[in-house]
Amino acid sequence: MVGNVSNGPQVRRITSLILLAAIAPGTLVRQAAVPPSLDPRLTFTAIPLPSQKLLARHLGPFRLEGVWQMHSRHQRFGSYSALLALGQGRLLAVSDRGDTLHFSPPGGGTAPRPVFGTLLRKAGQYKPLQDAESATRDPLSGTVWIGWEHVNAISRHSPALVRRRIVMPAAMRGWSGNSGAEAMVRLRDGRFAVLAEAFAGSQAEGAHPGVLFSGDPTMKGRAARFVFQGTPRFSPTDMAQLPDGRVLVLMRRLVWPFPLRFSGRLVVADPADLKPGGVWHGREVARLTSTLPVDNFEGLAIAPRADGRVTVWLISDDNDAVTQRTLLWKLVL
Repeated sequence: MVGNVSNGPQVRRITSLILLAAIAPGTLVRQAAVPPSLDPRLTFTAIPLPSQKLLARHLGPFRLEGVWQMHSRHQRFGSYSALLALGQGRLLAVSDRGDTLHFSPPGGGTAPRPVFGTLLRKAGQYKPLQDAESATRDPLSGTVWIGWEHVNAISRHSPALVRRRIVMPAAMRGWSGNSGAEAMVRLRDGRFAVLAEAFAGSQAEGAHPGVLFSGDPTMKGRAARFVFQGTPRFSPTDMAQLPDGRVLVLMRRLVWPFPLRFSGRLVVADPADLKPGGVWHGREVARLTSTLPVDNFEGLAIAPRADGRVTVWLISDDNDAVTQRTLLWKLVL
């Protein structure tokens, strides 16, 4: 968001409409129509990194090892809103069109070919029925859960991404159609936390609705609302659990709509403090400012390393717009 507007309700309404139009997928400048392609090739173009001094100023404990722009002509490429680490150097990106991409990021040596797929049972479904915005995974069983915006639903999938069950939890009803289940994590103690992109109050407060599930949200169990308190004016877009048990939350803000420019934040929160009906506080640890090679970051994945460090991958949603890119960041913590 651009910030508070103090010139009256009418100006605020007009400004809100402009911003909503700006962040709606492909609203501003859509990609030129191209013939559908099943070309499976995926390429990575390295982007020069800013100075270490600038990076250290903004990224704190993280070291930026690489930034790449991803390219593909495949008809299912782009608009990625969630990211999962699958082990053995593989990542799974999920788009807000219900499409999937299994791929190996640069630097992993000889890698399997990328695999494009879909979570949908019917291709070309109505947008509100295909808007996957969040994902989480059980590393032991390989089971994957997907959070769906608009319909405020959660689905459970096999390791091969075959859908087994889908529910619309009562605790998530009433969430905004375009600001629903934006971030979701399965904690190692078996609980699930889901965050809405919408603000629970004013933007300046930085509070967002959340739901805590006692277990698999697609099965019977307890669900309780809570509030996530993050960086003011930023919205959560993804989260994953670190090896030390804390949760790393990716947050994003639109800083200027014409052309689209974004800023991001990385926030840590302790799940030990996550209580039904309470406020879950996050602490900012890195600033993904617009002076860095950033875009509309919506996906985050964590991959532990053999040397005890952690790789944090970020991916951006290009919204099918010519002014945006699918960027992949490699951070080391």
